[in-house]
Amino acid sequence: MLRVKSVSLQIAVILGLQAPLMAVGAEEKVINLYSARHYQTDEALYANFTKATGIKVNRIEADDNALIERLNSEGSKSPADVILLVDAARLWRAQVNGFFMPIKSKYLDDRIPANLRAKSDAEGTTWFGFSTRARIVVYNKNTVKPDDVNTYEKLAEPINKGKVCTRSGSHPYMLSLLGALIERNGEKAAESWAKGMVANMARSPKGGDTDQIKAVASGECGVALTNSYYLARLMRSTKPEDVAVISKIGFVWPNQKSGGVHINIAGGGVAKNAPHPKAAAQFLEYLASDSAQTYFADGNNEWPVVASVRVDNPALKELGPYIAEKVSVASIGLNQIAAQKILDRVGYK
Repeated sequence: MLRVKSVSLQIAVILGLQAPLMAVGAEEKVINLYSARHYQTDEALYANFTKATGIKVNRIEADDNALIERLNSEGSKSPADVILLVDAARLWRAQVNGFFMPIKSKYLDDRIPANLRAKSDAEGTTWFGFSTRARIVVYNKNTVKPDDVNTYEKLAEPINKGKVCTRSGSHPYMLSLLGALIERNGEKAAESWAKGMVANMARSPKGGDTDQIKAVASGECGVALTNSYYLARLMRSTKPEDVAVISKIGFVWPNQKSGGVHINIAGGGVAKNAPHPKAAAQFLEYLASDSAQTYFADGNNEWPVVASVRVDNPALKELGPYIAEKVSVASIGLNQIAAQKILDRVGYK
C-alpha cells in the first residue's frame, strides 16, 4: 500500500550536514521522495534534512516493485524528485527503465567509492549507494563446522548436501549474489555453483532472511545466507525468543581469502523528470553526509559507504571486521539477466 508522508519539522537536535551542499532556489523548498525504505529510523533522517535546509520531504512509500510500476504508469508526468531503492538488482532495473537523471557532484564522487555507484556516461552518475549490507553465512553450531561453510563455493559442495536453506532464487538478493559471482568467477562457474546449491537444499527456498536464520537455529537447516542487518537486528533484540535463536547459531564472513564477502547496497538517484532537481541533488548529498551516514548504521544496522564515518553500533561491532568484495554494483546490475537465466536452467525455485 502506498503512503504519502510529510516529514515532521519537530526535532530537538540538528546534527549538522557537514557537506558543501548545492544552492537551492526559493521555489524549491520541497522534494517528492519515492522510497522503498520502510524503516522507522529514517523518520529522523529526513526530519534532520528538513530542519537544516527548510526543504519539506513528501514521502511516498511502497515496495520496490510497486514504486517501479507507479513510475512506469506516471511516465514523464511523474512528480518524483528522488528515488530510493534497496538492492543493486532493483536499482539496475530502474536505470534500464530510464527513471534516473544523471547528475554531477564532486562531493558525492569524493565520498562514495566508485564501485558503489553507477556512472552512465560523461553526463554524470545515474545512481549511488548510500549504505551497504553483507551477504553472510549463518550455521547451526551443533551440526555444522564453520570451516565447511566459510566460502560461497563450499555451500554448493557435497559436504553440505541436505543442509542449505535460502530464500527464493528470483529474489533480488539472490540475483545480486549470483550477479557478483558471475563477475568474479564467470558464468560457467556461477552456473555450476547454482546447480550445487539446488542439490544441497534442505527444503525448497521460501521466506525472508530472518526466516532462514530461525530455520538454522531450529535445526531445519544447517546453513543459510542472510543479509547482515537481519542478523544484527536479532543480535540487538532483548526478546527471549531472539536471544535463544542467536545462542544456537554461528556466523562466518565468507571468502575472506578469495574475493571477499558479497556486498549489496541501498541507494538511489534523482528522478529523470524531477520537478525540483536542485533540491533533489542536495538531498542526495545530504545522504552522504556524516550525520546521515551515522543514521544508516545506528538506525538500521547498515554500514556507511563513507569510509571515514565511525560506527558505534554494538551489533555491527560484534560482527567484527571483514574483507569486502570490490565488484562494481553496476556490473552486478548488468549481470541480472544472465543470473536469472542460470537460476531458471538449474531449477532454483
